[in-house]
Amino acid sequence: MKRLLNTLYVTTQGAYLTKEGETVVVKSGDDTLVKLPVHNLGSIVCFGQVMSSPALMGFCAERGVAISFMTEYGRFLAKVQGPVSGNVLLRREQYRRADDSEETLKIARAVLTAKISNCRTVLRRMLRDHSESRDGAAAEKFDIDAVSIAADRLGMSISKLQRMGSLDEIRGIEGDAAHNYFGVFDNLIISQKDEFYFRERSRL
Repeated sequence: MKRLLNTLYVTTQGAYLTKEGETVVVKSGDDTLVKLPVHNLGSIVCFGQVMSSPALMGFCAERGVAISFMTEYGRFLAKVQGPVSGNVLLRREQYRRADDSEETLKIARAVLTAKISNCRTVLRRMLRDHSESRDGAAAEKFDIDAVSIAADRLGMSISKLQRMGSLDEIRGIEGDAAHNYFGVFDNLIISQKDEFYFRERSRL
C-alpha cells in the first residue's frame, strides 16, 4: 500500500475500508493497516478484492474524495464521487472547438507534443543517469544505443508533428512514437529483471 501525493492506493487483497470519526481506516482482517485524516486525501484507488463501507463512501463523497475501483491489473471498474459543479461557459466553448477542425488539430498537436516530449525526457534522463553502465555490470541489462536511438526518433516525431495537417497524420505519429518508446521500455528496468520486466503492452 502506498500514498503518493494525496492519493491513497490500496493494493492489499481482502482489505476493507471504513470510517472512524474524521479518518479513513484500512483494515485487513483484525489488523489496522493505516489511518488517515480525510482532509489529507484527494482520492482513493482500490485494486482487486478491496471493499469499502457505505458510510465511508458517503463520507468521502461529502468531502470531495473520490473512490475508484480497479481490477487487480489496473483496469477501471467504477468510481464513487459526490456532486460536482461545472462551468457552462467553459463547456460551450469546448463544444465549439470540438466542432472546429482547425482548433481540434491545434489541441491534438499540443497534447501529443507534450506526451512525446515527456517520453523523450524519460529516455534522456535514463541515458544521463546510467551512462556509466556502458562499461559496468549493468550494461547487459541496459542497451544504451537502443535507448539513444529511440530518444532521437521521438525528437524527430516532435518535429514532424508541427508539419502534420490532419488528425489521421497525427494519429500515425502517435502510434510510431509509442512503438519507439515502448520498444525500449524494458531497458528502463535495471534491477530485479528476473521478477520485474516489460515485454509488451496489454489491456488486461
